[in-house]
Amino acid sequence: MDPNPPDVPLCVDLDGTLVATDTLWESILLLLKQNILQLLLLPLWIIQGRAIFKHKIAQQVTLEVANLPYRENVLLFLQQEKKSGRSIILATAAHYSIAQAVFTHLKLFNEVIASDAHTNMKGITKRDALIQRFGNRGYDYMGDSTADLPIFQTARQPFLVAPTQQLLKQIQCPPQQILAVPTHHWQTLLKAIRPHQWVKNLLIFLPLLLAHQWFDVTKWINVFLAFITFSLAASSGYILNDLMDLAADRAHPTKKYRPFAAGLLSIPTGLILFVSLLGASLLMSLWWLSGYFTGLIGLYLILTISYSFYLKRKLIVDVLVLAGLYTHRILAGSVAVNALISSWFLAFAMFLFTSLAFLKRYVELLQLTDEKAIKHRGYEITDIEMVASMGPTSGYLAVLVFALYINSDKVSILYPSPFFLWLVCPLLLYWISRVWFLARRGKMLDDPVQYALTDITSWLIVVTIIILMLLAKFA
Repeated sequence: MDPNPPDVPLCVDLDGTLVATDTLWESILLLLKQNILQLLLLPLWIIQGRAIFKHKIAQQVTLEVANLPYRENVLLFLQQEKKSGRSIILATAAHYSIAQAVFTHLKLFNEVIASDAHTNMKGITKRDALIQRFGNRGYDYMGDSTADLPIFQTARQPFLVAPTQQLLKQIQCPPQQILAVPTHHWQTLLKAIRPHQWVKNLLIFLPLLLAHQWFDVTKWINVFLAFITFSLAASSGYILNDLMDLAADRAHPTKKYRPFAAGLLSIPTGLILFVSLLGASLLMSLWWLSGYFTGLIGLYLILTISYSFYLKRKLIVDVLVLAGLYTHRILAGSVAVNALISSWFLAFAMFLFTSLAFLKRYVELLQLTDEKAIKHRGYEITDIEMVASMGPTSGYLAVLVFALYINSDKVSILYPSPFFLWLVCPLLLYWISRVWFLARRGKMLDDPVQYALTDITSWLIVVTIIILMLLAKFA
């Protein structure tokens, strides 16, 4: 007897089964990205029922189904079943417009059963629709959730995709009908949090070092706590940025492997992480530091959220915001240890970080060839020459500001031998020029800070600059 007879249709769920994401959550994020004020309408829609809720959202946004994280092993299995002559039915609780778009894109299904403005095609409702269409035990069903239990119980046989242990205990399913996916543990969570990016927050230590208050233990403790709290806030910002940028990341050659873009972590998990990290950061800053520092954390988050929802799509503005977020870290360090920062140094930092922000955009433009993907950032391919001109210029202006600073009266007070500081200038000119040359040759990652962490030459330059500053202070 054929275990999968061609005359028995195979009904396939969409969310979590065919795709490693939830299209309703994706649509909600897309809606909020278009207009954050739509958040106020969501409660009004949900109280009218889930069917109306999905329908209202579907009327406002169009999900790019071509870029969804489809499960390759599921697609391969379905294609094999299709070749054997089986009818493949897309049976999903997602809105009909989304299901129809998937139907058109994949050209795999014979029929679509989905939610509309009146019916939420989930659980018992989906079960009854399938029984009415194919009869009791007249269909096979492929799903992933405990919400599908009523459907599995009336199906001829189940097919499970990435099932939880709870689902495996409730459904007797032969091993050959379980389509497993790679398991992901705490390493995936760490990848989403991006602790390697915390190196950027070392800028918080600069005000303490530049004020030459190296032996004040209390201030070292404060600045270390500031580093931890700011890192947690930054990670919450990275997660929010990834959630709001799913479509653009999936069109990117390297960012498509990020946990949320690839569907390795769910959107609700991301929202929980965002709230948890943000809450921990604010509580720690209030408890251990000061209200002023907490205010700077809040301002950083406002800028980050504005960037994720809107500013990142604005030409030039996105670069200035990125540079400002770097400089903001220095100001936060100044508040944490109550040390004044020279206006010279702030100007130097702003020009340098503007150069690095332009470098980030330049690498993205160099890698991407999809015109639509580039528009997510507000840039076009033809802008690459302008970016390549403005970026190094900003870096060289930073070196000019540093050179003018060496001639200021304050330097002679802090550094008895300022001659050694002049040697920093050619090192900075070399490093800035080098990273831009490497970017032009396609040898730079999309994040220049991450590249510098693994670049021996960059480390040697940093160590040399530190030695020169120590010589200027003590020689």
